[in-house]
Amino acid sequence: MKILLTGAQGQVGRSFHRLISENHPEIILLAADRQQLDITDAEAVKKLIFSFQPDVIVNAAAYTAVDRAETEVGPAFAVNADGAGYIAQAASQCGAHLIHFSTDYVFGRAGSLPLKEDEPCSPQNVYGQSKLAGEKAVLAYERTTVIRTSWVFSEYGNNFLKTMLRLAASHASLSIVSDQRGCPTYAGDIAALAAGIAFAADKPCGLYHFCGTEEVSWYEFAADIFNQALQHNMITALPALKAIPTEDYPLPAKRPAYSVLDTSKLAAAGFPPQPWRKAVEIVLSNLRQG
Repeated sequence: MKILLTGAQGQVGRSFHRLISENHPEIILLAADRQQLDITDAEAVKKLIFSFQPDVIVNAAAYTAVDRAETEVGPAFAVNADGAGYIAQAASQCGAHLIHFSTDYVFGRAGSLPLKEDEPCSPQNVYGQSKLAGEKAVLAYERTTVIRTSWVFSEYGNNFLKTMLRLAASHASLSIVSDQRGCPTYAGDIAALAAGIAFAADKPCGLYHFCGTEEVSWYEFAADIFNQALQHNMITALPALKAIPTEDYPLPAKRPAYSVLDTSKLAAAGFPPQPWRKAVEIVLSNLRQG
């Protein structure tokens, strides 16, 4: 099997690359980062896909600077919508199965029940709007699996877990938003899901939700990170945490207050959600080992 991975330097991309390299030497994997493939260049996308002739394309390339997207509308849509569409078009022409990732930020209305795939979308920021446009572009190709996920963390790149560890080293107290609820998701679990779909004889097509088990607020997520970090001797003391409302921590991009994803559809297809608390322990252990 030949797999083309785009966005190879992102959290999901690096996790997928590691998983395949360490566990599946029989797979021919072409891992392309931004320098090797600019997905906003339609001709470059077509040339690479046609020359490599992959069986599966895992599109982990994305513009993920949520706040910067408010002023960089063009670049956000160029990557998340146009670029995704170019990949889907080339995939359809060469017969590859496409696995594409989206976000809980396509939602925005108030609620208290986990969101199903057919829930009406109402993105509150440019990032969410660009990702929703990307969903529509890739789903025009029938051999596509779109995975919406949320609150991604890992050993790699910039994410909430690593930010909390960095702040704990220099702050005795921290104020954390407590009125936004979602489900943290380990990039390694997303990578394992993508691999499972890639290897499946009967690949699930269409739109699916995937996230870690158990909804929390950012405040509760931070508390768990710090408790586990203390146990791993990665911090010397627990920071004093103060729960604050979103209005006390204004950001350029508006976030959904409730974006818990219902994962039952994907679970029924044989891909159940994974516990994010266990993944936090894995990430902390990997970071400690360097």
